[in-house]
Amino acid sequence: MKALIFDNGLKFVENYKEPVLKEGEALIKTTFAGVCNTDEEITKGYMGYKGVLGHEFTGVVEKVYDEAHKTWVGKRVVGEINAGCKTCEWCAKGLERHCPNRGTLGIWQKEGCFSEYFTLPLSNLLEIPDNVSDEEAVFIEPLAAAYEIIEQVHIKPADKVALLGDGKLGLSIALVLGALNIDITHIGKHQNKLDISANAGNKTLLLDNAKGLEQSFDIVIEATGSKGGFETSLSLVKPRGILVLKSTIAAKEGLNLAPVVINEITVVGSRCGQFAPVMRLLERGAVNVRPLITKIMPFGEGIEAFELNRQKDTLKVILKF
Repeated sequence: MKALIFDNGLKFVENYKEPVLKEGEALIKTTFAGVCNTDEEITKGYMGYKGVLGHEFTGVVEKVYDEAHKTWVGKRVVGEINAGCKTCEWCAKGLERHCPNRGTLGIWQKEGCFSEYFTLPLSNLLEIPDNVSDEEAVFIEPLAAAYEIIEQVHIKPADKVALLGDGKLGLSIALVLGALNIDITHIGKHQNKLDISANAGNKTLLLDNAKGLEQSFDIVIEATGSKGGFETSLSLVKPRGILVLKSTIAAKEGLNLAPVVINEITVVGSRCGQFAPVMRLLERGAVNVRPLITKIMPFGEGIEAFELNRQKDTLKVILKF
């Protein structure tokens, strides 16, 4: 089968081995897949992963391992990307994303969705409603990561909330929080991207105009992916406020954490989220992701899609199978 893999370089191959179904799994035929910055980081050595990339997808169930689950066949689906062991305490709590023995689609110990076919446990799958298109549903994973903030942090009506970062992740968070009527100030460097957030009903502010707002916000959400963004976010939080970290910052040195202690700031790490609540938002038309689509490209142009994803003004590149 055709697949986009990483193995000492990014490669498009036409004779990759087809996946073998295991008990409890479905074989999924990919229809659309989104290129994520995590995919790009893997090509730079992140997680030491080799194999089929990709974890944002829509697809159709082609086959199931057990005939008892054959009603899944033919359904359009998305799927949560972490496949746990099903036996540890984290899996028992419904937190497979923290299972120490998990496989993560296209990231760690689980072949991804940048291929004609791939597998996931049936328990990971969610059917796509008829009124939600594949182009919209392919955003479900980053939107669910945005919704995770609501699961972790209680945002009170009077809280002043700032969101830093206007890339794919920051805009996904802005769209979800806007749909939930949370009053946020979205701060970024690019007016054209902030306009997408403003059109969703959010207040926006260019970073250069944010001076003088130190210690002004009860909750600050960092989605910049940079050391400087972390430091700016930290400066905006009120004493005893909350800083939510949505991007991974791998700085080896130079992060000054003294303000966390001095101002008694609560720092919350936030990663993957549940799909069902976000799918309901899409189903109701409460979130419009179409402005985030930069280009839809044929799967055969996957390497070119990565090149486009690296460009500064690119938001989401989607592969069509």
